[in-house]
This record gives sequence, structure tokens and C-alpha cells, in this order.
Amino acid sequence: MNGTVDGFDRALMTLAIRAHRDSEPTSIQAWIDTAFNGELVMPRRIVEAAQLEQSAGIEARMADGNAVTLESFTCLLDWLGEDHAIEVIANDGEYPLLGIGLLAGHQLVVDYTQLTVTIE
Repeated sequence: MNGTVDGFDRALMTLAIRAHRDSEPTSIQAWIDTAFNGELVMPRRIVEAAQLEQSAGIEARMADGNAVTLESFTCLLDWLGEDHAIEVIANDGEYPLLGIGLLAGHQLVVDYTQLTVTIE
């Protein structure tokens, strides 16, 4: 998979998500966030537009040590040419975040000289 580095030095990857196998894919651009150990966080507006189904909440521990329950939704993600069922955390943020839950077992290369991102 190939992505880009934008003018703010953010590593970005375009992803295709679907609510179901027969749904039309929704294309999103996600920031790669290596400090996030989940798979994908998306703004609630994108979750709603893609018509993702809510699943059980996910317990998480925040950086300040507080435990919270986060809203999660299921989706199919086209990941390296294959559909993967994943849990998406909805938030009130502005941008989707791709975490290390998807990167584990793969090689991430961010080349700031060429402004490219590669996941293999």
C-alpha cells in the first residue's frame, strides 16, 4: 500500500471501508498514528455516513490513566488487497487515525525526502 506525506509532515494512507460485503466502499484518508495501539479511529460523521453498525463498547485506558468506554462499530477494511473485519472507534475528532493494530506484522516506511508512505 502506498500513501503520502502532506505539507504538515503527516503520514497519510487512503483506505476503503464498507459496512457490509455488498455495500459501496467509502474512501477515507487516515493519519498514521504509531502512538495509537488500536486499529482505526474515525470521526462520528464518517461512521454515520458509511452506515457502520454499532458493536459493543471498547474499554480503553487514556494517557492520564483514566479508564473509559468508547463507542465502537464494525466495518470491512480493504487492507493490503484483502477484506478484514475490524472494530472502529468513533470520536468527535476531525481526522481518521490508523493505529499499530493494523501495522503490526507489517513494515511501515515513511520517506520524508520523497514524501511517500509504504506499508508492506
